[in-house]
Amino acid sequence: MTIPGESVTVRAYAPEDAPSTLAVFLDAVTTTVSQHYSPEQIAAWSAPGERDVEEWNLARAGRGTVVAVVEGDVAGFSDVNADGYIDMMFVSPRFGRRGVASALLGAIERRAKSLNAATLWTNASITARPFFEQHGFVVEAKQHPVSRGVRMTNYRMAKQLS
Repeated sequence: MTIPGESVTVRAYAPEDAPSTLAVFLDAVTTTVSQHYSPEQIAAWSAPGERDVEEWNLARAGRGTVVAVVEGDVAGFSDVNADGYIDMMFVSPRFGRRGVASALLGAIERRAKSLNAATLWTNASITARPFFEQHGFVVEAKQHPVSRGVRMTNYRMAKQLS
């Protein structure tokens, strides 16, 4: 996928991506979703003081994470497991609305198909719901998980793979 004047490359996650993907996650949660979630919810979700880079690396490596790179900078990341579950999809606010998430979704959809997943599904934030709807996902349920004692809102969304 090409962004005018820029090129997005999606590649497999590597251990050296841990600090930059963690920074993307924290930046996206504290900036991008701030219009839809309260400061208390954002603090519970991001929990920056509880994030350990080594644990983050192990989680990313174990989930088949892919990374989107624009001009040498990590612009976003996502993952998908053999059941088609997308645990995380985050794009740096600096690269928002420039095709990065679409490139990531294309890569993980191809991976899910190669793993013979019949469905892609995720628990999308209020902020991410329109993106997933634009890419063929439908809301199956509105959910209210509790994170660090704080009630959140998200949507279980799914897309059948052909």
